[in-house]
Amino acid sequence: MSSAPSPTSGLRSLAANLGRAPRRILQSMVRTGVPRTDRTRSTFVFGNVFLHLHAVRTHRWSLRWSTTWGLGIAAAAAFLLTLVTGVLLMCYYKPYPDVAYQSIKDIHFVVPTGRFIRNIHRWAANIMVVAVLLHMARVFFTAAYRKPREFNWLIGLALLASTLGLSFTGYLLPWDQLAYWAITIGANIAQSPREVTDALGITEAFDPGGFQHQLLLGSDVVGDEALIRFYVLHVMALPLLLVVLLAVHFWRIRKDGGLARPADVDERLGPPPADTYPVFTEAPTRTYHLAAIVRGRTEAVGRGPENTVPSMPHLFYAEFGVLMATVLLCLALALVSDAPLKELANPTVPENPAKAPWYFLGLQELVSFSAFLGGIGIPAIVLLGLGLIPFLDREERGTGLWFGGPGGRGLVAQAVALGLAAPLAVEALAIRYGWLREWFPDLPQFVITLVNPGTVITALYAAFSLVLVRKYRSARAGAIGLFTCFLCGFVVLTIIGTYFRGPNWVFYWSPALWPQH
Repeated sequence: MSSAPSPTSGLRSLAANLGRAPRRILQSMVRTGVPRTDRTRSTFVFGNVFLHLHAVRTHRWSLRWSTTWGLGIAAAAAFLLTLVTGVLLMCYYKPYPDVAYQSIKDIHFVVPTGRFIRNIHRWAANIMVVAVLLHMARVFFTAAYRKPREFNWLIGLALLASTLGLSFTGYLLPWDQLAYWAITIGANIAQSPREVTDALGITEAFDPGGFQHQLLLGSDVVGDEALIRFYVLHVMALPLLLVVLLAVHFWRIRKDGGLARPADVDERLGPPPADTYPVFTEAPTRTYHLAAIVRGRTEAVGRGPENTVPSMPHLFYAEFGVLMATVLLCLALALVSDAPLKELANPTVPENPAKAPWYFLGLQELVSFSAFLGGIGIPAIVLLGLGLIPFLDREERGTGLWFGGPGGRGLVAQAVALGLAAPLAVEALAIRYGWLREWFPDLPQFVITLVNPGTVITALYAAFSLVLVRKYRSARAGAIGLFTCFLCGFVVLTIIGTYFRGPNWVFYWSPALWPQH
């Protein structure tokens, strides 16, 4: 007969299991063990919910810094940082007008590290906007929007709009003078279609501007309804939308064959370094094991694994490096620059000059001439044009190369020159001599709305684009010219709105020249 186990042996077994628990927990999380071979590196990616959106192998071209400059990962890292710091700020923020400002002051002056966390949140949001804009420019200039990536380009535009919406909705939450009047400007832009409907005399029957204004604020003025509406959008609706779009965006990168690269990429790269892990490490035991072999239709068809390396660790190390660099930049900026906080919002004392967030100052400059075309018409035309680009440019030459396609860098240089000169010349004319209303006081308002500096600049850019299409017989050439021009125009108008507009939106060379009260 076997004797029953002693209590002492049971305790020893329990102690031994407790000692082995940390290792077993790790093994239950990472079942493949340390990824040292192609097989274990592949299963490491497939078996991780956060990593399986990546391809198992990454082309060496995609790992070159000059290919992407890590802009997409930097934007995602900045979003994660705003998400984490935003949750921390929510622990103390109260979304009600009578206490919102005081809660921000408490975060700024009372809560331990509150000012630092708010600074990080603010700088991460700004870096995210910059990174998304630059990432979109990188995708465009390398023609990475072409087939089969057209849909992902549209997802990218949706991500850009969501990013701007996320930053804009967060602008009101401090409930100070800066936030209140900036959102008032935004609400007036939403209401700007009345500029057209009033001129046509149909506002009472058809008022899309009033509907947009009411939808944005939940009221006729910036008040309680607007604050809670912006708060819900900022902390729940838009972040959820952004997470979904990001997941689809990353997934489509994988399904579309990875990052765009030139047709002759292998010749450009040359043979891999001698220390690169070999692609084929195990001899096959059979040539095939299928009843039939059918040619697929995915982007992977016809592409072998040559000149690729395992995503683990090469791609993940690069992504982690960009993540750490983004965090370091946000921390450094948070230490030297505080998030602004002005006086409590006062609807009876307008901020002068009342300025929108920096990424909308270019639009505000155009809005000063025509609220509808500057704030809605021209941006809508730009977004529509950007969305159509992949479907108008069906060429293949230059895909995956910076400024690839007809004209190359010379065409871009011409576009930069015109893109900078046109807004400078038109703005100088309007600032020095006024515009149509000053020249022809009796001119109908509809004409004033239609013909303004923004539409003139847009017409010049469009004419230049058509010239390039005809000269190079290429839709890509026209697209490069138009995109570059609008990018330069955005920079010029943003600088003018930021540094040279003072009280009543008058042009001043320096804030020192502003009238004294």
